[in-house]
Amino acid sequence: MALSIGQVRGISKAHAKTLRQHGLGDINKYLAATKTAEKRRALAQELNLSEQQILENANRCDLARVVGIGRVFSNLLENAGVDTVKEMAARVPPNLYEKLAETNVGKRYAQRNPTLKEVKGWVAQAKKLPKTLEY
Repeated sequence: MALSIGQVRGISKAHAKTLRQHGLGDINKYLAATKTAEKRRALAQELNLSEQQILENANRCDLARVVGIGRVFSNLLENAGVDTVKEMAARVPPNLYEKLAETNVGKRYAQRNPTLKEVKGWVAQAKKLPKTLEY
């Protein structure tokens, strides 16, 4: 079962309610509705949101497909420069592990740093996941 849209970091309860009313209640439905720039533009107009906000939400939904990231690590990853599955797949796990630890120091984007084993698993998953967004 796909992650509920309300469980994605950065999507407020009110916004999630609006998305559910438009049939976009989980990340897979949201990703399908935002696959192309044209679709994102149309959805932005329909929901009276900026195209940038629609894209940011789509990127967060994309990254949420990686098991183990969810809300806990999505903020940390985004602040470390990883906001899509495509970006995650291109990373070298030990380097990303170090970058995440460095990014979390003092800021506490996450309650704890991910382990190297977790980061390796995320990168491996990202390499296998199908591409969902076109830029």
